[in-house]
Amino acid sequence: MSFQSTPWQTVGPYYRLGLEPLYRTDIAPAIAQGERVEVQGQVFDGNGVPVSDAVLEIWQADAQGIYAHGEDPRRDDHDPAFDGWGRVPTDDQGRFAFTTVKPGRVSGLRGEPQAPHLVVLVFMRGLLQATRARIYFSDEASNAEDGILALVPAERRHTLVAQAQGKGLYHWDVRMQGPDETVFFAY
Repeated sequence: MSFQSTPWQTVGPYYRLGLEPLYRTDIAPAIAQGERVEVQGQVFDGNGVPVSDAVLEIWQADAQGIYAHGEDPRRDDHDPAFDGWGRVPTDDQGRFAFTTVKPGRVSGLRGEPQAPHLVVLVFMRGLLQATRARIYFSDEASNAEDGILALVPAERRHTLVAQAQGKGLYHWDVRMQGPDETVFFAY
């Protein structure tokens, strides 16, 4: 019997095939309460090349800041039309787009309210585990009060902020490495 070294393996194209039935780019149905927004962007690798096989998983609270989760103490008041998650693939140019409602503020560090944000997990080739980031909205004054955003060095916060492009339209790119690398969280 020979114990030969095998090639290093990373997550390949098969995880995407398994997730395709769960893709949902319209995270909030039309009957969901709140301000509808669209987020568009691209995912880039460390060389600045668009990633054509990434999947973004979005988690968020509803417009009142209530999660569709049994541990949210306000769960009974949650918008029943909104479940708060979706999976969004990139196209052959690494582009993605999804619509949802702008989330309300949720409790954060020491019970202080956080600014409206989306939690984003990025799945792609070369990663054994998803990376985690957040999307904040550039036109939210409460960003200045957000305890999590305040933990990020000031010169890197822009990597977490989707820029308003017009009424209800935002742009946010994911950069996996290099200049302007997106801030990723370990939690």
